Amino acid sequence: MAIRIKSKGHYDKALKYLAEIKNPFKKLLLKSFLLDKYGKEGVQALQAATPVDTGLTRDSWYYRIVENEAHNILGIEFCNSNVATANYTRHNKNGSTGTSTYSVQVAILLQYGHGTRNGGWVEGRDYINPAIQPIFDKIAKDAWEEITR
Repeated sequence: MAIRIKSKGHYDKALKYLAEIKNPFKKLLLKSFLLDKYGKEGVQALQAATPVDTGLTRDSWYYRIVENEAHNILGIEFCNSNVATANYTRHNKNGSTGTSTYSVQVAILLQYGHGTRNGGWVEGRDYINPAIQPIFDKIAKDAWEEITR
């Protein structure tokens, strides 16, 4: 079984655009203006959607513009710096016990849920994906408009 792809027409505009953005100056402009714009919009969307108790998780969103030189890729990473730490007792195979500390991202606990000390479960709430999807859609739309221009 094989997959066959056929296309009609040409890719002159797309190839021209891609060749142009390889230029370091244009790449810098793309990085600083477009990605910065979408990064700020994404952080605002995530902040608006984050469940609020103390507001610390909501106010801890930030973004980074990342670059992979080897693959000539620019991207945006959305991050949250609110980290919770907790101690737990571990039981070793030889019968001894010890205490360890672990850290976990609070935004991830809210997204996917988590266990409680008494064995209960707090259900997660998908708030990240619905908040950030319109930003991704906007990036795709704007990129397509730029390529077809």
